[in-house]
Amino acid sequence: MSEAVLFDARDDGIAVVTLNRPETRNCLTSEIRRGLYDAWERFEHDPDLRVAVLTGAGEKAFCAGGDLKEMVETGMRVPPRDLIPVPYDTVELSKPTIAAVNGAAFAGGWLIAQSCDLCVASTTATFAVTEVKVGRSSPWASPLIHMIPQRIMMEILLTGKPITAQRAYEIGLVNRIAEPADLLASALELAGEIIAGAPLSVRAARETVMISTEMGRSAALRAARHASESCYNSHDAQEGPRAFAEKRAPQWRGH
Repeated sequence: MSEAVLFDARDDGIAVVTLNRPETRNCLTSEIRRGLYDAWERFEHDPDLRVAVLTGAGEKAFCAGGDLKEMVETGMRVPPRDLIPVPYDTVELSKPTIAAVNGAAFAGGWLIAQSCDLCVASTTATFAVTEVKVGRSSPWASPLIHMIPQRIMMEILLTGKPITAQRAYEIGLVNRIAEPADLLASALELAGEIIAGAPLSVRAARETVMISTEMGRSAALRAARHASESCYNSHDAQEGPRAFAEKRAPQWRGH
């Protein structure tokens, strides 16, 4: 694993992935990108890891976006499809992810925070889609329409101006806000709440949300029922009600 991206596989089933180049505001250099690809692959294929938390080192930035120096040096026009390791897009993941945004999440930094399933932000965090400021574009922002209102999205993209963590929370981009010293603990608490659920139920719940953003009502209902069958037919689907009736904590097997 690259030192540019740290990977902490915790005993509680949570992986903490840290962008570790605070001196460059954790921007998406080739080194960071390679490290992220490796980290996501490790997370996905480790059966003991169930939730990942993505954060940045330092107090100033979660991720300041793409490497503008690289763009100048290479004369980059349309970015290669796989340039940035984006969860559930250019990276295949089946497990939940949480962005713990500790500072500025600009452009590509907003992208990777947006792509995680959930987002916890420090009170000092800021978010911006800054492409209009540097003559670039942000087609990756299109899924935002499922997260925030259209006119707010329009203003964010057209002006490139940053919004605060509080504003991001108000518009629905952020799930929780924490003081800087409590950010990681807050993200880990949220991850723990997910891990407390039955693994197949969590997977089916995540698939249901994603299906619902892609399809109309009737098609989504049919697809979600199909996605839930393995959950309903599992051992855990019997263990949960049994544990409730016996007034004890359930013992999940994940099958």
